[in-house]
Amino acid sequence: MNIIHNEQIIEFHVEYAKRKKVYVQIDPNGLVTVKVPNGMPEEEITEAVRREAGRIIEYRARLEKAREGPKPKEYREGGEGDFLHLGRRCRLDELIPTEGRTEEQLRADLKKFYFSSCKKVINERIGAYAKQLKAEPKSIEIVESTTKWGSCDSKKRLNFNYLLAMAPVYAIDYVIVHELCHIHHMNHDRSFWRKVGSIMPDYKEREAYLNRYGRFMVM
Repeated sequence: MNIIHNEQIIEFHVEYAKRKKVYVQIDPNGLVTVKVPNGMPEEEITEAVRREAGRIIEYRARLEKAREGPKPKEYREGGEGDFLHLGRRCRLDELIPTEGRTEEQLRADLKKFYFSSCKKVINERIGAYAKQLKAEPKSIEIVESTTKWGSCDSKKRLNFNYLLAMAPVYAIDYVIVHELCHIHHMNHDRSFWRKVGSIMPDYKEREAYLNRYGRFMVM
């Protein structure tokens, strides 16, 4: 779920349980979890988040300021910047041809490479998990996103961020399972996380990798 506050999107997970009060928590990565009583209407949940929106945005701003940005990449022939592919650090010329290409051409070629690689990995690995979870997506698309690794809408259409091609396969698998489970449970309630855990007991470790290193997975 999400709300918009001062033109900023605040995304948050909802956890339902037998409790009386609402708790809005922010973890060290800036992820927001709202713990609510069973059966609480979505309108009341979003209102609770709105009351905490200022604190959430301020906390995230401090996190961003404290984080060291990734090392600039060298988009040039023979450049040895840090280019990630499936969790491995590579030279640019290990991923795409670089000879005689301008910086603009190299950026465009690398982006195409990541789109293609992400599509290949997702298509190779999603079938087995879909069978295990008895989840049949209507469509699978590779997209460009600055906020999400993946998404699933109410029509069972799955989207995956092309930058996942930079992550190790075990982290990509987590995103695949996460989105497939949304076919059964659109919210991040207990049933959803139980479904994820039934296939991937170590999902928290895989999620933690993306939370910790995702900021380095940029073009």
